[in-house]
Amino acid sequence: MTEDSATPQMDIGRQRFKLRVWITSRLWAQVMAGMVLGFGLGLLMGEGAGLVAPGTADSIGMWLALPGRIFLALIAMVLVPLIFSSIVGGLNGAGSGAELRAVGLRLAAFIVLTSTVAAAIGVMLAQWLRPGAALAGSGLAPPPVPATPGGADADAAAAPAAPARLPDLIADILPTNPTASIVQGDMLAVVVLALLVGLSVAQVEPTRAQPFLALMDALLSISMNIVKWAMFLAPFAVFGLMAQLVMRLGLDTIIGVSGYVGTVLLGLGLLMLLYLAILAVIGRIGPVEFMQKAGGNLLLAFSTSSSSAVMPVTIQTARQLSVPSSIANLVVPLGATMNMAGTALYQAVAILFLAQLAGVELSFTQIAVVTGTLVVSSIGAPGTPGVSIAILINVAGGMGIPVEGMVIILGVDRLLDMCRTAVNVTGDLVAATLLRGQGADGQPGQGD
Repeated sequence: MTEDSATPQMDIGRQRFKLRVWITSRLWAQVMAGMVLGFGLGLLMGEGAGLVAPGTADSIGMWLALPGRIFLALIAMVLVPLIFSSIVGGLNGAGSGAELRAVGLRLAAFIVLTSTVAAAIGVMLAQWLRPGAALAGSGLAPPPVPATPGGADADAAAAPAAPARLPDLIADILPTNPTASIVQGDMLAVVVLALLVGLSVAQVEPTRAQPFLALMDALLSISMNIVKWAMFLAPFAVFGLMAQLVMRLGLDTIIGVSGYVGTVLLGLGLLMLLYLAILAVIGRIGPVEFMQKAGGNLLLAFSTSSSSAVMPVTIQTARQLSVPSSIANLVVPLGATMNMAGTALYQAVAILFLAQLAGVELSFTQIAVVTGTLVVSSIGAPGTPGVSIAILINVAGGMGIPVEGMVIILGVDRLLDMCRTAVNVTGDLVAATLLRGQGADGQPGQGD
C-alpha cells in the first residue's frame, strides 16, 4: 500500500520538476506564461470586473508595467551602437562589392514587393468587408477629436502637414546632423550612416581598417551582452505590459470594434501565411521547423510591440535558421528599420476604415495613390510602438479624409501593433533566410 501510494506522488513530483525545468529553460515558454497570466490579471483588475477602483487599478498597472519599461529602456540604450556595429561588420563580412550589391538589390526587391502585396491585401479586405461602413450607423462613431493644447496628435489632426515631395524625401534620407539623429532616436538616419561608413571601410586598405573593424566587433559583443541581461526581465516585462494593456483597453472596446480588428487580423494572418509559403518553397524551411526556432522571438516581438527592441534576438534566431552571421548582422537591422509590410497592411485597412466611417468614397485612382503612399511611408518607419499613428494621420490629412475616427483606432492600436510587429519580424527572418546563400563564407551562423 505504501509503495503503491507513493508511486503516483513520485510521478506527480517528476512531472512538476519536468514542467519547472521546461519553463525555466525556454524563454518562449516563460514569455507565453507571462502573457497568459498578465491577460488574466488584467481582466480581473479591469473596470469591467469591478474588483478594483479605476484609480487604484491604474496605479497598479503602472507598477506592473515597470519591468517592461526597464526592459525596453535597456534595449533602447544599446540600440544605436548595436545597429551601427552590426551593419558595419555585416557589410565588411558579406564579401566583394558584387556580393554586396546582390544582397542589397534582393533585399530592396523583397521589401518593396512584400510591402506592396501587404498593402494590396489590406485594401481588398477593407473594400470587401467594409468595417467602417458598418460602424458608421451603429452610434459608436465618436465626435470630432477636440484639440489638446500641446498635443502632437491633436495638432497633426487639426492641421495635417502637406505630403512631402519625392525629391525632399530622397534628400532627407541623408542625416545632415548624425549626432542629433542619434539623440532623437532616428533609426533610419543611423542605418544610412552605418551603410555609408561600412561601404567606405570596405574601400579602405585592410591593414588600416582592421583596428576600426575590431572596435566594431567589440562594440557588437558588448551590446549583445547587455541585451542578454535584459532578456532576464522579458517574462516579467511581458506579464506587466499585457496586464496593463488589458486593464486599460477592456474587452468591451475590442468587441465594439470587432469588425475593424477582425479585418486587420485577417489581413495579417494572410500575410503570415504568405511569408511561411515563401519560406517553405524558396527557403526550404517548413512552418513547424520555423516556429520551433522562431516562436520565442515572435512571442517577444508580439509582447513588446517593437521590432527594434527584439532585433538582437532576431539576429540570434536568424543564425539558428542557418543564416551566416555576416548576412544576419546586415539584413536584420535593415529589415527592422525598413521592412514594415505588416504596418503597410494595417495602415491600408485603417485609412479605408476612416474613409468609410466618415462616408467618404475613394475612387480607384485615389486608393492606388493611398496604397503607394503607405508603402513608401512604411519603409523606413521606426520600429517602435505607436509610430504608425503619426504616419496614418499625415496620409489621411493629405487625402482629405477626416480623422475624427482616430479615437477608435487609438483605442485598439496597441493590440494591433503587437500583432503586426510579430508579422514584421517574421518578414525580417524570411528575408534573411532567402539571402543566406549570399554570405562570403557560406557557413551558417551559430545561435547561442
